Amino acid sequence: MLRFLLIPSVIFAFATAAYAQLLSPGDFLPHEHGAQFTPHHLVVDYFRHVAANSPNVMLMQYGNTNEERPLILAYISTPENLARLDDIRQNNLRRTGLLPGAVDPALGQAIVWLSCGVHGNEAGGTESALSTLYELVRPDNRQAQQWMQNTVIILDPSINPDGFARYTDWYRQAASRWADPDGNTYEHGEPWPGGRTNHYYFDLNRDWAWQTQVETQQRIAIYQQWMPHIHVDYHEQYPNNPYYFAPAAAPYHAYVSDWQSDFQYEIGRNNARHFDQQGWLYFTREEFDLLYPSYGDTYPTFSGAIGMTYEQAGHGIAGRAFIMENSDTLTLQDRIAHHTTTALSTIEMASKNAGRLIENFSAYFARASNNPVGVYKAFIIRSSNTKAKIKAFCSLLDKNNIRYGRVGKELSLSAYNYQSGREEPIQARPGDLVVSAYQPMSVLAQVLLEPVPVLEDTLTYDITAWSLPYVYGLEAYATKQRLDPGSDFSFGAYTNNLASVESPYAYLAEWSSFQNARFLGALLQKGIKARYATGAFSIEGQEYPMGTLVITAADNRKMEPAKFRALIAELASTYEQPITAVSTGFSDSGFDLGSANLAFIDKPRIAMLFGEGTYSYNAGELRCFFEQQLEYPVHLFAAKSLPSLKLDDFNLLILPEGHYNLNDETLTALNQWMRQGGRLIAIGSALGSLEGKTGFSLSHDSTRDEQHMSQSDMPDDDIEKLLEPYAGQSRRYLSHDIPGAIFKVQLDQTHPLAYGLGETYYTLKTGSQAYKLLKDTWNVGYIGDHPNPIGFAGSVARESLKHSVVFALESKGNGAAIYFVDNPLFRGFWENGKLLFSNAVFLAGQ
Repeated sequence: MLRFLLIPSVIFAFATAAYAQLLSPGDFLPHEHGAQFTPHHLVVDYFRHVAANSPNVMLMQYGNTNEERPLILAYISTPENLARLDDIRQNNLRRTGLLPGAVDPALGQAIVWLSCGVHGNEAGGTESALSTLYELVRPDNRQAQQWMQNTVIILDPSINPDGFARYTDWYRQAASRWADPDGNTYEHGEPWPGGRTNHYYFDLNRDWAWQTQVETQQRIAIYQQWMPHIHVDYHEQYPNNPYYFAPAAAPYHAYVSDWQSDFQYEIGRNNARHFDQQGWLYFTREEFDLLYPSYGDTYPTFSGAIGMTYEQAGHGIAGRAFIMENSDTLTLQDRIAHHTTTALSTIEMASKNAGRLIENFSAYFARASNNPVGVYKAFIIRSSNTKAKIKAFCSLLDKNNIRYGRVGKELSLSAYNYQSGREEPIQARPGDLVVSAYQPMSVLAQVLLEPVPVLEDTLTYDITAWSLPYVYGLEAYATKQRLDPGSDFSFGAYTNNLASVESPYAYLAEWSSFQNARFLGALLQKGIKARYATGAFSIEGQEYPMGTLVITAADNRKMEPAKFRALIAELASTYEQPITAVSTGFSDSGFDLGSANLAFIDKPRIAMLFGEGTYSYNAGELRCFFEQQLEYPVHLFAAKSLPSLKLDDFNLLILPEGHYNLNDETLTALNQWMRQGGRLIAIGSALGSLEGKTGFSLSHDSTRDEQHMSQSDMPDDDIEKLLEPYAGQSRRYLSHDIPGAIFKVQLDQTHPLAYGLGETYYTLKTGSQAYKLLKDTWNVGYIGDHPNPIGFAGSVARESLKHSVVFALESKGNGAAIYFVDNPLFRGFWENGKLLFSNAVFLAGQ
């Protein structure tokens, strides 16, 4: 049952009296609507005002942001529909098959969900939510009252309140009294990190499927209780751009249905009709595609809706007024009017076509459960995978309402092996996890799990590969044969042998998942000392691989023994850590537990550069990683303060992606600090600031100096490049680009930086940056002779990846520099990358 802030009963016995108190945004706010940006708390207050004064609105708070701002939804319809709102919701879920029971044909309401302000500095979307709400419920709008007879509208005024507040609060402080339309003035240049992202600088429009952020997690939980028929994601683009609305650009994912594609056109034509009447410019079928599954248009599309993006000129650049390239002035009021128009136009189309929407929506889910569209009909995850990795994988499936179960009996079948990249015969074993494509969320499941997405076009807006078995580092198979679960999948109760060993000599803990890293971080924060094995050994009849954590009573003798044992038991239970207590340090094979082959883990004291100079996305990913995922303290310092940073207070320094001016004095200090035991982690573009600098092995190899080559010396193909036509330049550039593709990485498994990863690692490359194998450096993860991408990578870019390093460690006296060419924490969802990065934090270079 849904919970609401206000329950309008059929609410108001005297509707006319209630309407008499209803105010427009301009009458309610302390400023003329559109003359100034509205603070978030006043946005919420206005929605509360309308809910209190209109029988057409219910208001629901569905959560809070990191900065404790409310996340709200307005349900807008007739009083009769609102009185049976939960019946309408449940009836719609029965159409999907997510809820059992017979569908009541009398409850035939179209459901339209409008999402505003996913990017906080695209503030026109949130401002337009106020006018959209008012236009729908003002009593003299007979047309809207008619639409609501067969339509329920769900309106989210601000998906990203923290980003919206960051931008609008700054703007109100920084802007002139009168709007200055000159784009060069101060009010048109918001400072780092900008208001686009949430508290942790995550782009929430890339987080729908991954649900790494609290805003997304809370919203998707409600979204899945409704499963709307239409979803619109409101955005803003650069100020000179005309309005964009659907139909979307190619590439469409192959699993977008004909109905979803065709009805976008119908809505687009209706939007165009309204814009034509006003003489407003617009464009369609360009720029914004339907491929990457974690957008606010694609995720709803793969969940059965007509998912669309609408883009208005504006952005954080436009302020309240902006002189465009045609010398016209774009105002905030223009932006509000345009978004409000498409909102009402979309609702109009939903109401007029409610029967068709529901019929095709029902057919979509019937096909999903009975005749799934994809090539692969089942996905098998081996039960032999690390339990914690399977649990993390299942957690994401649960968040997305994707069903899974356990293989019931052994079965021979042909399947695609994600590791080998080939079709081969396998045995599905009892206990293996299986995701069948024959289920309500079939399309989303297939999109997230299929080994290689089908690309209609390589000119795409975002990454082109995301297959979950690579993300989670799982042994997995995809089969074209139907394979349904034989039973539910469960993990059973957590157990260990700690209680049975009275006086343990040591505890031996597994190191093969990010959950193990969380356990280690908790141990160190409690003052418990630990080591890791640099080789394999066996003891008391059990074998242990490299990377195994070893926690000895001797190392912790200063801690009271009962407290030491109690802490180990408590933390092992909290993190469900595979751990074994042993009563001796004498090994069966390998080395004993007092050997130098057990490296002591020096508790990381971490400094990280932050603020201007760093790339806000990666700085936020790192901060979120430490604060919310690893739950380990990190100290943030302004990037510009590096020359004065007291390095001796820390033993680990992290350079997020960014550009740093490192003078000779700073480089000397860094190198001296590393020789004395300090460790440096540099990620992505930060490597460029170390490239060619004293003490660092980073360099790009160049085999030919083309800058000084005379035309007579140029090969014919180079001359042809000088004469290439202007048209088609975007597609020619693609040969040099990697918008986002997965590559198989070869590992030196004996190095601590690779511990727990297994035989291979899969990296997500989001750019063409490449470094050849580094000299005098441990090239731990690298790409060999055949850089075959999963997803799209341009031919020139692929060639440059031959014999290139992905992650490496350069020893420096007692310390080290650790290099990540690719960001292992990209968007917070690359689960196996979290283990890799944890190796760098806790183990490598110590």
